[in-house]
Amino acid sequence: MNIIEQTQNGVTFFRSVSMDAAGGAVHGFSTRLGGVSQGMWESLNLGVSRGDDPDHVRENYRRFLSAIGARGGKMAMSNQVHGGVVRCITTADLKTDPYDKVCYEADGLMTALPGVALVVFSADCIPVLFYDPVRRVIAAVHAGWRGTAAGIATAAVGRMADVYGCNPADILAAVGPGIGPDCFETHEDVPNAMTAALSTAVLRHIKIKENGKFSVDLKAINAMRLEQAGLDPAHISVSSLCTSCNPDKFWSHRKLGTNRGSMAAAIQLI
Repeated sequence: MNIIEQTQNGVTFFRSVSMDAAGGAVHGFSTRLGGVSQGMWESLNLGVSRGDDPDHVRENYRRFLSAIGARGGKMAMSNQVHGGVVRCITTADLKTDPYDKVCYEADGLMTALPGVALVVFSADCIPVLFYDPVRRVIAAVHAGWRGTAAGIATAAVGRMADVYGCNPADILAAVGPGIGPDCFETHEDVPNAMTAALSTAVLRHIKIKENGKFSVDLKAINAMRLEQAGLDPAHISVSSLCTSCNPDKFWSHRKLGTNRGSMAAAIQLI
């Protein structure tokens, strides 16, 4: 299934055609285009810890959430730690200002509350959004290589099933823009973590390079994990875009280091 680019009111983002077709939820993967930030954060920086002007970041959120169709101004975020924890969001976790403090750590969020935008951040790591149109449940996860090895994506599916009674076969998933295998060059620690978690099945997504290092396809590994968790392969959309290869469109930690902004992926039940 396709993930396509769209520009709404000057804000460029990506969305899953299959999620849109299901109805009942809005979502989007941001780019760095369409905001008001200046300098090294130009222009759509959605990272609240990057040192940007908070008023610029607040306006960027207003623009991005409006562009994807999110309404009401309520959102939930987390302190991301590259782990495998998925938090169930309740009314106690809601915020209207992206700078409101968050007192918990999690790399995944899920809820059945309408009107709440679940937000995860990335700048090369893999964002994954989930929607069950039958049970009306959404989730969002941030899958860096550690989170991918820890099974954050499958943890989201499991939590959606355990807490809300979701059938994995009903769940739609969208794997957003993130670093591609050609740019994600690693030492053996990453392949070792993947094989420890997934055995030899993961080796088709890992290649050794001429310099002795490895390239790892994190998007493909997350898609494989989702299939193993019971999702229909036809319900999994994967973006082909590499954030490191396209610094004019995306924030990339590998390309830009710490002198950058952050993207966000968001989904909201309507």
